[in-house]
Amino acid sequence: MSTAAYTATYTVTGMTCGHCVSSVKEEVGQIEGVTAVDVDLASGRVTVTGESPIDDAKVRAAVEEAGYEVTA
Repeated sequence: MSTAAYTATYTVTGMTCGHCVSSVKEEVGQIEGVTAVDVDLASGRVTVTGESPIDDAKVRAAVEEAGYEVTA
């Protein structure tokens, strides 16, 4: 049985501090199937890892719920 993980990377704007990073991690981490969320404050990159492909719309909605925006 394969244990392959699926990852997707997003660029998020508006994050300026550690609290911002925590908010994004918390919201995105609540999406069903997400196993890890890595946020790089300097670049705005958010890497989402899951056991299956994660719904892009759900990630975008979670980032917006945290108060930030995913850029195209």
